[in-house]
Amino acid sequence: AMRGVRFARSASAPLPPEQQRAFEERFGIPIVEAMGLTECASVAFCNPMAPADRRIGSPGKPLAIEARVVDRGGAALGAGERGEIQLRGPGVMLGYYRAPELTAATVSPDGWLATGDLGFRDDDGYYFITGRLKELIIKGGENIAPREIDEALLRHPAVLEAAAVGVPDRDYGQEILACIVVKPDATLTREELDGHCLRELGRYKSPRYVRFVDALPKGPSGKVQRMKLAEGFTP
Repeated sequence: AMRGVRFARSASAPLPPEQQRAFEERFGIPIVEAMGLTECASVAFCNPMAPADRRIGSPGKPLAIEARVVDRGGAALGAGERGEIQLRGPGVMLGYYRAPELTAATVSPDGWLATGDLGFRDDDGYYFITGRLKELIIKGGENIAPREIDEALLRHPAVLEAAAVGVPDRDYGQEILACIVVKPDATLTREELDGHCLRELGRYKSPRYVRFVDALPKGPSGKVQRMKLAEGFTP
């Protein structure tokens, strides 16, 4: 255990549950996951400090802000129903600087900010993020959240990092490409990975294409730049 350190904090990008559990087991301190948006003047969701009250895989509950999940038509959805997350409150921006059209497309007249994040809330009011609207993989008309693929890949003991993205496909519109960083001193074959994905995801959501890479492209805040994964890809 780490003496004198009560907890760790995670934000900026979703924290995979497997990595959270591995960290806590190794260091003996809990991670408090949160989520912020620049448009909301930083933190919008946060887990409670008490380890027993948190939800692994969730950035927590709204913090001094209203939140809701809506369908494509803008109608509010109930617990467990998936859609886009919207936020409203005194911390939400009035608009983007000198960009009235972008502002109008992002903030409704009654103040709801369209975050572009997809997810749901549970019966206790904790929110879960399943992906970004722009990053959604649409295969044969079915919406597939890349994070679902990521987390299944990370459950393999040889996988250090993983990220999935949609790539063009003549028959399905999009297919799934997975980019994987294997742990040092570990080995992983495509056949082993295919078997793992079939068990975890089923045939339809299993990646058709796989790239083994040395590192995933990341921005300054450490977020994976998912759309860069497909650059230059050819089947």
